[in-house]
Amino acid sequence: MQDVKKAIQYHQALQLPHWKKAMQDEMDALHANHTWTLVPKTSTMNLVSSKWIFKVKTQSDGTIDRYKARLVARGFTQLPGLDYDETFSPVVKPGTIRLILNISLSHGWLIRQLDVSNVFLHGDLHERVYLAQPPGFEDPAHPDHFCLLFFIRLSMV
Repeated sequence: MQDVKKAIQYHQALQLPHWKKAMQDEMDALHANHTWTLVPKTSTMNLVSSKWIFKVKTQSDGTIDRYKARLVARGFTQLPGLDYDETFSPVVKPGTIRLILNISLSHGWLIRQLDVSNVFLHGDLHERVYLAQPPGFEDPAHPDHFCLLFFIRLSMV
């Protein structure tokens, strides 16, 4: 049996049904939220590639809860002034966590963990961002087209 904590690569994931399903679930969410539209390539496009990230989500007892695949943009190909003006990554500061725990403890509140499957923030993009079609999910009718992003999803893998 495969060691679930071991990092898995895209070519390995394609061979395993549970990872293929996780990738399909991610694509279904991206399509349902109208994340992009396919457009033909032009010479002025700066294209951002993408890759798959895989993670096993476990229960508190260590048993497998589910397999999660995320499509992520490889933003290091972006150019300042062309593709972006600034970047943002949502993080929770340790002090905030301590405050929440302290308040919960002082009020005797029950603390539970919530894992959100897909989070979409529908902020408008002010730049045109073109993403290569996801590996393994290229549109057979438009294999040379690229994804014009309408918004960027901020998600935790």
